[in-house]
Parts: sequence; C-alpha cells; structure tokens
Amino acid sequence: MAEPLLHIKDGYFFQVPKSLWHHHWTKLSEVPEYVRAEHPEIVNVHQFNDAMAGKVLIPQFFGTPRTLYQPGSGLCVSKFMVIELFVAVVLVFVFTRLASRARNGDRPRGTIWNLLEAFLVYLRDEVARPSIGEHDADRFVPLLWTLFFFILGCNLMGLVPWAGSPTGSASVTLALAVVTLATGVLMGVYKLGPIGWLTHFVPHMEMPWPILIIIWPLIFVLEILGTLIRHAVLGVRLLANMVAGHLVLLGILGLIAAGAAASSFQWGTVTVIAIIGSVLLSCLELFVAFLQAYVFVFLSALFIGASIHKH
Repeated sequence: MAEPLLHIKDGYFFQVPKSLWHHHWTKLSEVPEYVRAEHPEIVNVHQFNDAMAGKVLIPQFFGTPRTLYQPGSGLCVSKFMVIELFVAVVLVFVFTRLASRARNGDRPRGTIWNLLEAFLVYLRDEVARPSIGEHDADRFVPLLWTLFFFILGCNLMGLVPWAGSPTGSASVTLALAVVTLATGVLMGVYKLGPIGWLTHFVPHMEMPWPILIIIWPLIFVLEILGTLIRHAVLGVRLLANMVAGHLVLLGILGLIAAGAAASSFQWGTVTVIAIIGSVLLSCLELFVAFLQAYVFVFLSALFIGASIHKH
C-alpha cells in the first residue's frame, strides 16, 4: 500500500502502482545506501526489490540523502523540487508564447489564451493597483503574476495522481512568504530611504517628548514584530489550507479500510459514500487551489503596498 500522505510529504522518490515499476537489484551492494538506511531490518536483496516496488528513485547527482525522506550531504534533489521545476518550466513555456503573441499585436484567440489574459488583467486591475496604488503597482505586477501562477501550479499538482503538492511543505510556503517580505523591505528602502522606511512604521504623534521617547520605541518594536508575524502567517496559512484538505480526504478514504471488517453490505455502503465524498471533496480542493493562490497574492500586494508607502 502506498504511503497515504505522500501528496503532502516530500521524499526522494515518486510513488506509482507497484505493477508499473520494479527494481532489479541482484546484489545488496547495488541498493543505494540511503535505501538500506530506510529499511535496516531487510538484509536480503530480493526483499529490497519487493519493498521498493512502485518507488521510482530520483537520480542524485549532487548529493546523497540520509534516508528516503531525510537530506544528507550535498544538494539532494527531492520530489517537490522536481515538481516545482516542472511547474516553472511549464509557466515559462506558456507565458513566453503568450507574450510573443501579445508583442505582435495579435488579438486573444482560443479559450486558454482568453482565460490566461483574464487572470492577468484581473490581478493587475483588481489586486495590484487597489492594494499598491496606481503609480507603483505596475512594477510589482510581474512578481504577483509569477507568485499566483506558481502557487496555483503547485496546488494543482496535489490533485495529480502520483505527484504531490509542494505547497504542502512549510519550507516552500515560508520561502514564498520571504520573497514577499524581501520585496517589501528592499523596495521600501529604495523608495523611502533607510531612515524613512524605518520611521514609517510609527505614525506621527502629537504628545510631549518625555512620553514620546517611551512610546515611540515600543510602537516601533511592535510594528516590526507585527510585520514579521504577518509574513510568517502568510506562509503558514497557505500550508495549513493545503495540508488540511489532503488530511480530510485521507480520513474519508480511510473509512473504506476501516469498514473492511464489517459485513459486505455495510462495507459496500461505506465504500460508495466514501468515493462520492472523495469526488466532491476533490472538486472543493480544485476551488481551494485557486482560492489560496489568490489569497496569497492579494495579501502579498497589501503587505508590499504597506511597506512602500508612509502611514
């Protein structure tokens, strides 16, 4: 049985049905060391072939994992890294073609082109410009477009059999939040200057200076902490939403295994209900994939706008 949480758990292999992939190791020395570390109880090469059936190992050219799930030395290429690279390549291919057509002045033709253009225009006119301002928004629009479609692609990969959702990993979602934070800090310093950016956190207050020298540092520290916490929550919120959907789906499918001990009628009834529930939840997950990408980009635009403008 495949590991049920592989869609939101990173590792150094892809899980496919056992009938589709077999290893043909003939000697124990041919089994990678990190695979042997994952199964220390196995001492026979044939048992390794059986245990690893359906697990497509990712070639490791620049590093050596410690186990099937833990990094070791060097640059270890994981499943989520491969999926992220795949999403990035698809985005470059699609939007390079779209940009080429738009540069030539062609009108949008076809469902896909019109759909993509509708997304792009909506994010620019309804998210970036109201949140950042008409004057500054356009310079951030490419970043927001990239974040939206990259997150959307990673979310949708979680619905693809045998793949996985990189946004189910904290390292991915927090890295995306750091991109938003770094953009806001760097562009805020660039626009307001280092002193102006630091002082913009505290609004102007009309009060006697003995009180001001006590209140001002407190507000400054609270605002800095608030900024860091907001960006951390930005990453955690995306992570929690993607993980929660997969856990609920796992719980529904687990009813099938749990009902196996009951009578055939009861097990059949539970199975039908679980399958229908899984299909409906998968449809909801499709909506959630779009919604969470939108919410992340919307909040990123708000945070960037707040960072480059004085209160």
